[in-house]
Amino acid sequence: MKPPARPLGTVLGLALRFAAPQLAGVVLVTLACAQIPVVVAWLMSAILDALAQDGATSADVTWPAVATALAGLALTVLPHVETLLRGELSRRVALAAQDRLYSAVNGWSGIGRFEDPAMLDRLRLAQQCGQQAPPQVVMGVMGLLQAVVTVLGFLGSLALVSWWLVGVVTLAAAPALAVELRMARVWADTELRVTPLERREWFYSNLLASVKAAKEIRLFGTGDHLRARMRSDRRAINKAHRATEVRNALLQGFPAALSGTIAALGLLWAVREAARGAMSVGEVSLTVAAMASVQGSFGTAAAQLAVVRRSLLLFAHFTEVVQAPPDLPVHQPAAVPARLSGAIELRDVWFRYSDRHDWVLRGVNLTVPAGSTLALVGDNGAGKSTLVKLLCRFYDPTRGAVLWDGQDIRTFPPAELRRRMSAVFQDFMRYDVSAAENIGLGDGEDAAHRPDRIRAAARRAGADGLLTGLPRGYDTLLSRAFTEPSADDGEPDDADRGVELSGGQWQRVALARSLLREDPDVLILDEPASGLDPQAEDEVRQALRRHRRGRTSILVSHRLGTAREADLIVVVRAGRVVEQGSHDELMAGAGRYADLFARQAAGYRESEPLGSAGSAGSGTQWTERV
Repeated sequence: MKPPARPLGTVLGLALRFAAPQLAGVVLVTLACAQIPVVVAWLMSAILDALAQDGATSADVTWPAVATALAGLALTVLPHVETLLRGELSRRVALAAQDRLYSAVNGWSGIGRFEDPAMLDRLRLAQQCGQQAPPQVVMGVMGLLQAVVTVLGFLGSLALVSWWLVGVVTLAAAPALAVELRMARVWADTELRVTPLERREWFYSNLLASVKAAKEIRLFGTGDHLRARMRSDRRAINKAHRATEVRNALLQGFPAALSGTIAALGLLWAVREAARGAMSVGEVSLTVAAMASVQGSFGTAAAQLAVVRRSLLLFAHFTEVVQAPPDLPVHQPAAVPARLSGAIELRDVWFRYSDRHDWVLRGVNLTVPAGSTLALVGDNGAGKSTLVKLLCRFYDPTRGAVLWDGQDIRTFPPAELRRRMSAVFQDFMRYDVSAAENIGLGDGEDAAHRPDRIRAAARRAGADGLLTGLPRGYDTLLSRAFTEPSADDGEPDDADRGVELSGGQWQRVALARSLLREDPDVLILDEPASGLDPQAEDEVRQALRRHRRGRTSILVSHRLGTAREADLIVVVRAGRVVEQGSHDELMAGAGRYADLFARQAAGYRESEPLGSAGSAGSGTQWTERV
């Protein structure tokens, strides 16, 4: 079976585009190194024949001796030149492949592929192969080229001595070549088989070394358990590799024995021919050198071909990721969403994550007028977050449609739709970068050089005082994972080591990031104040009330005191909209919302004596806030 042509074309295309001078240099050095052994063998044959002649003078051997010395010098120097060229070639190709991979991944519009275990395994292989396979393929092709050129040179030399010897040596190499190609496929299959284990092992190792998990692991004493599971996965990986190595060794035994036998018989034949005067000493030397080099080069060629094939088989995962079709295709003709002026509508929306999963949303019909605030409430797992994902077009509905002023959002490029939105999610990101950059990432590169916008967003989120009080203000690193050497002595000081924020402080930073876009059409707030203390929660709620005035807002919250401010409250249960209306309408309806509201309010009233000695007044005040 031939190696896949498309991955090979991709690798060679990367080398030609991003490292053409280095590739040309490697080819030239490779060809020179391939021919030098053949030239040296012929020169040694000439020297030996000259020495064996009666009356030979030093002049007869001087020129071949000098040429041999020069060839030896070249053979000593050229590999170092080749190493430099190969190193730069490998780095350039690996960088280009890495950039192409993550450009493709960043081009995935939705998040479905990040939640697909099979795609995650393929992506992990693509990440590994994107760095390793292209240099291995290029170097393997160069090694194969060198071996083939050397083989052809020595086969031509052997042909001058004996044609049948050429045939025997060539046929003896066939089994080794077949074994190497077969094992390349086996090795590739092994890598594919152990990838899920390696990804899980990586997960355990990250947990054991993670500051986020350190508290629970030490409190609950789960470190040994996690370490045992990681060790179990590594043993399974080692077992798979060991079995492949044993199989490889057993299969290579016969070709190695055959090659050794042919070499021994060829040597005996050459010595016998020389003894009866049919061959000169130089021809014997050339024959022995040619047979050894041909067999060695055949073995090298087989090994390099196996490396290329194995790398290409694995690199096929890279090309499949890079060349994957759009995950959220845009229906044609494509359009750019105008400013929302009418409403967002969900029309008979059904959704499930795959055919193997149950329905998450079931026939949802919902209209959100422009400029209004919608609150989504309901039990955990009811489908609230999935509704938000569909509004952001992280997924497309399985059935039905999401409309923007009457137009299906599938006709909009996802990036254009999302420019009309801003959001803070409950599972927001905590980037290990400076405070300013943490906020600035909320508007891509547009805010990178606008500290005034960043600070204004922080003020709206109530984070300005917190961030200005950090050791380096907004330039403080919000992480202990990295340090930057100081300009004085290279030793990081306390400010260089960064700081760790509390959960509530991080929530303010994430909120500032979502508020950086000053004029979004739609603002999505998923539990925006869940990690804040009561005073901070009230401050943030007031700030958000001012910021979302006149904007379409989607609020997801378990705190019904926040939801009651919405123009429309929608109660979701088991993927269906079971109630909708204003707070007063839903309370009057005495349905699911009224029951949830009463339970939440009662919980706070019952716990109040612990903090206020049973003050009836403050209890009534909380009920109003709830």
